[in-house]
Amino acid sequence: MGFNIQPYGIQSMLKEGHKHLSGLDEAVLKNIDACKQLSTITRTSLGPNGMNKMVINHLDKLFVTNDAATIVNELEVQHPAAKILVLAGKAQQEEIGDGANLTISFAGELLQGAEELIRMGLHPSEIISGYTKAINKTVQILDDLVEEGSETMDVRDKEQIVSRMKAAVASKQFGLENTICSLVADACIQVCPKNPANFNVDNIRVAKLLGGGLHNSTVVRGMVLKSDAVGTVKQAEKAKVAVFAGGVDTSATETKGTVLIHSAEQLENYSKTEEAKIEELIKAVADSGAKVIVSGGAVGEMALHFCERYKLMVLKISSKFELRRFCRTTGSVAMLKLSQPNPDDLGYVDSVSVQEIGGVRVTIVKNEEGGNSVATVVLRGSTDSILDDLERAVDDGVNTYKAMCRDSRIVPGAAATEIELAKRVKDFSFGETGLDQYAIAKFAESFEMIPRTLAENAGLNAMEIISSLYAEHASGNAKVGIDLEGGCKDVSTLSIWDLHVTKLFALKYAVDAACTVLRVDQIIMAKPAGGPRRGEQPAGADED
Repeated sequence: MGFNIQPYGIQSMLKEGHKHLSGLDEAVLKNIDACKQLSTITRTSLGPNGMNKMVINHLDKLFVTNDAATIVNELEVQHPAAKILVLAGKAQQEEIGDGANLTISFAGELLQGAEELIRMGLHPSEIISGYTKAINKTVQILDDLVEEGSETMDVRDKEQIVSRMKAAVASKQFGLENTICSLVADACIQVCPKNPANFNVDNIRVAKLLGGGLHNSTVVRGMVLKSDAVGTVKQAEKAKVAVFAGGVDTSATETKGTVLIHSAEQLENYSKTEEAKIEELIKAVADSGAKVIVSGGAVGEMALHFCERYKLMVLKISSKFELRRFCRTTGSVAMLKLSQPNPDDLGYVDSVSVQEIGGVRVTIVKNEEGGNSVATVVLRGSTDSILDDLERAVDDGVNTYKAMCRDSRIVPGAAATEIELAKRVKDFSFGETGLDQYAIAKFAESFEMIPRTLAENAGLNAMEIISSLYAEHASGNAKVGIDLEGGCKDVSTLSIWDLHVTKLFALKYAVDAACTVLRVDQIIMAKPAGGPRRGEQPAGADED
């Protein structure tokens, strides 16, 4: 006889194979632990001396980077609670473009503080209320710390841009920030519209070409296409451009038809008419004044022959998005089929030329005057992973520019802000009477993680630095931060500034994520659906 024990309690309610974790030890502390693991990974990459991570994703692509957003994106985090932190980091990356690392590391630090409080016997809801009070206070203090006179800025003044962008870029590429910032600032100033709030990040493209070094990088007004011209005409100056979204080729008819040919002459004439038809179309384009034809699809042999005869330059851009950007650069309108273009539909370029850079043939489309709205940063580097990392630094710079166009206020960088916040929030906690004062005090302590991490990553003695920072701030020097060569300095002399928006959102998202994790008290997982898991080999498949 078999022992079939009837399931009881929650087992009887849910399908078999489910998991159910509840209570402080199983759910809350396990969640906190998973989040701490994640923030430990990103933490060592914080700041200019942050270490790089080597991440190999499920497609065997290798990433070598210290950009937290890329790291957590490629890690494929499974744990539901840690996923919340990843989402907070992603939100920060999309909103501001920098500070994802601060978000994740700070949230992890907050949760570690929460764990200690829970072990002391505080209830999670008291911790949440304390954290909420503390972040509201922090937002007020942040407004006080804003540097005087930084509310207004000229978004076309290179020095002001670089001073605000430097910190964001230095945290990705330390030592190269001056070169990268000046490239990005040049590109941003070129495409900045009349109303800077409408700045579009997509207007700054990055072309990565192997070879050379960062000092060979340039900014091109216009576009750099990673392909050769199709025909033999390799350059055109001050030319009009016709863009055809379809291919440049004989168009097949909509209907099917059968042609009965009786004699050889008819056959000859039939192919001649086809030639004549194409010649007529290409001639019509050439007569409209266009010297450059851009095709979105294939370019037929016959059509190419006539383009050569009329000395037309032919470019092929297969990507739709690239084609749209090309239209934006040249101010042309893409036509659907090959026909005589209207004069209004033609675009204009100053020069189109095919150049060889580092063994790769690229087509450079320049548009100096007109309402040019695309600039390309041409990056050079020795390996692919270096180029990818440089591209991330440029992206961060561009995003920072977008953020500063909206709100240009700055706060002292190099952990000066964090220590000041820690000091003031700590003072604020002494005024509270409820149990949440402990949570507020922990929140204040969590800020110390940033100077500690910066100091550790730079190989300095963290305890000494934090205590000397506290001493300086207690005597009223609110702008003293860490000098990476060792010791503490006034950051306004080093001109290390962080954007107010970056800090504000990073701290807000971190607190939201931490509170979301703390609010969970039970995890109920259904039995996973059947079928082979992603990434596993199907049964019966050999190793090789």
